[in-house]
Amino acid sequence: MESNAPPLKAKSEMNDPYPNSQVVGQSILAIVGGMEVVQARALRILEENGIAPLKADVWYPMSSLLNSFQLIFEKIGPSTVRAIGRKIPDNARFPANVDSLEKGLRSIDVAYHLNHRGSDKIGDYRYEQMDRRSARMVCDNPYPCDLDLGLIEAVCDRFRPKDALWVRIEHDPKSCRRRGDASCTYLITW
Repeated sequence: MESNAPPLKAKSEMNDPYPNSQVVGQSILAIVGGMEVVQARALRILEENGIAPLKADVWYPMSSLLNSFQLIFEKIGPSTVRAIGRKIPDNARFPANVDSLEKGLRSIDVAYHLNHRGSDKIGDYRYEQMDRRSARMVCDNPYPCDLDLGLIEAVCDRFRPKDALWVRIEHDPKSCRRRGDASCTYLITW
């Protein structure tokens, strides 16, 4: 289920659309966790973008993190970005008392806003129930598709309903940030 994450524009190619937005170091630790085999390289990429030393309780510019993801995507690949997404629930601040797939998927947006500050224009993760065993997640944030896919996979793995053998996640081809659309949509069935 590889998604088609758009490469983010390099810092030199754009004016910072998130000048006041910051990300807490605790959630950035997912990069180090997702790049287990090449952690030194992960730390080097973060350092190149001004995220050093990486400390869990320090806030870093969102643009620095986006630039780091651009380098990871270009130099290492989308599978690594997806692996980083899968590590986010292990590292980032998430709401307590999540005990179902629906609550888990809804908690992604809450966690996103707990781990970012400085602007309300950083996008969202919108959970939409379609029927009893399907939903969709609309992601209109500046992060790569592969990161979102990994994050959604991790939450679905953690909160898969006991009566479901699997949870299937598909990137809806009608909407993709790689093509310049404002959002990506993931169809989730179980």
